[in-house]
Amino acid sequence: MAFFSKKEQLLVIIIIIIIFLISGFNYINKNLLSANNTYNENPDEVEELLMKLEEDIETNEEDEYIMVHVSGQVYNPGIVELKFGSRVIDAINLAGGLKKDADSDKINLARKLSDEEKVHVPRIGEEEIPLEDSNLGQGNNKVKININTCTKEELMSLPGVGEVLAERILEYREQTSFKTLEDIMNVSGIGEKKFENIKELIIVK
Repeated sequence: MAFFSKKEQLLVIIIIIIIFLISGFNYINKNLLSANNTYNENPDEVEELLMKLEEDIETNEEDEYIMVHVSGQVYNPGIVELKFGSRVIDAINLAGGLKKDADSDKINLARKLSDEEKVHVPRIGEEEIPLEDSNLGQGNNKVKININTCTKEELMSLPGVGEVLAERILEYREQTSFKTLEDIMNVSGIGEKKFENIKELIIVK
């Protein structure tokens, strides 16, 4: 039985290596093509994944804290720090609670607070301050944002509204104007919880 010469053995080894490399390349290329087809066939799944990631980020943002100024008939007026989503009663409790002559009927203790706002607790018999200069009504001391005409930056000033969500609101507005405050919940990413946090800060005109 004849044996291969060293030159022939080397040639056979080179051929085997080439075949192995070609097979490996075809295998990798096939998997990449399959993954690409999967992405093209299921773009909605990718979009849902991105939306879920964004909502998780926004949920984490809701764990932040806000600063509120409490004045009037409380025992320790001043600046208090509260968790995002806290209400007027929470701020008052942190400020030492209501004094005996506080007129709690003139304030909404259940209203949710936003960063940098002021809560004034009036004395019984105290002359009411105009609504635009106080928080005695349902709103707060900030100018409400008209969601039909506002800018992206104004939308981003709302609690829990980031750049992506602000752009979605603008895109929705380009298709149809908002008729009621509740219409903003038609925008993807704004559910009942987020709407409750911003409804006192927005208007529709």
